[in-house]
Amino acid sequence: MTAEEAGPPTPVATEPAAEPATDAAPDQSRRDARRMDSWSIAWMFLALVVWGWFAFLMLADYGPESYGRARCRGPLIGPLSESPLCESALREWPALLGILALAVLATVIAAATMVYAKVLARLDRRDGPGEPPPQG
Repeated sequence: MTAEEAGPPTPVATEPAAEPATDAAPDQSRRDARRMDSWSIAWMFLALVVWGWFAFLMLADYGPESYGRARCRGPLIGPLSESPLCESALREWPALLGILALAVLATVIAAATMVYAKVLARLDRRDGPGEPPPQG
């Protein structure tokens, strides 16, 4: 055997490794955008439920019925009754203002997450940094 024959084998020419079809970063940003969109929908439903609860407490009659109608009027419908039967902790203004604050807070969070989800989705559709902008 000669030194040329005993040396390491010469590498066989192979085709370059194929690059993956998708990159992990766009998939992650797409998942983030979908997740934030789901959260924005959940916050929107929560805000609608709290607003509905607030409207019900402000408008619906309550208390014992007399002559086929509730005895106590909602705070926005009629004057507050001084009857002890109409005392309700949820129909007093501090509680109503607290529920209003919860409704506003849920609405602001829903709007913020919706805008964030739209921004993430729009950023996901942008061209990558190495690609030239489309000509057209």
